[in-house]
Amino acid sequence: MSDPLERIAAALERLAPPAPPATNWDAHPGYVWDHAGVRAVPLIDAPPLALLKGIDAQKEAVSGNVTRLANGAAAHDMLLWGARGMGKSALLRAAVAATQAQRPGALALVQAAPDALASLPALFTALRNSERRFLVFLDDLGFESGDALEARHLRSWLEGGVEARPGNVRLAVTSNRRAILERHTAEQDDPINPRDAVDDKLALADRFGLSLGFHACSQEDYLVIVAGYADAAGLAWTEGDALEWSKRRGSRSGRVAWQFVTELAGRAGKPLV
Repeated sequence: MSDPLERIAAALERLAPPAPPATNWDAHPGYVWDHAGVRAVPLIDAPPLALLKGIDAQKEAVSGNVTRLANGAAAHDMLLWGARGMGKSALLRAAVAATQAQRPGALALVQAAPDALASLPALFTALRNSERRFLVFLDDLGFESGDALEARHLRSWLEGGVEARPGNVRLAVTSNRRAILERHTAEQDDPINPRDAVDDKLALADRFGLSLGFHACSQEDYLVIVAGYADAAGLAWTEGDALEWSKRRGSRSGRVAWQFVTELAGRAGKPLV
């Protein structure tokens, strides 16, 4: 290889990494989409649906909608909003895992990272030609005041835009705020059309056909959740200990209940699956 250009070309080929293999969107139960691209998830980490207590109405609605999507029937985009630690993302994962057990291969969960919002149209293009159904999951989403452009993009993807998500894809979003966008008290004090800014922000939430609120649980619900987790793990517990744990944590929620049961299992020298 005497030609210097040929030697340079050969050296560059050796240095350049090979092109990544094309993603098989029909092979895995889950995927993660982020700024680095896509990677497959061989097993979705989710609790059994039966273990999720205190959110029965939300569980029925989400499970039914996910089943419709897997069956190829009309299904809603979903917004799960409200108190932290009350099982919003756990319910989504559990509903998908339960549906996949009933209909293997029909549905996949794709979790999109917050830093990949701008590339969602590329994801939609990749999923559009598949025979499979997909639930694209945006966890703990929230837009600050300066993120209005990204919020408008999401609104367009949900309904009415030229890059709207394809028919075999639905979006599921969890957020601590009903409106997803940050709101300020000053918006309600604006003397000129005071409702305009608020209505514009609520317009994003209104694009979701299924919007479900998750509220801080009562003491009774908290104990029911603890009982469900502890009994399934074969762990002894008392109401006094459970309530004392929640007082030290400063809140009652499904997450706090699980943390208490984790503590019980640790004391007993048992693992939690």
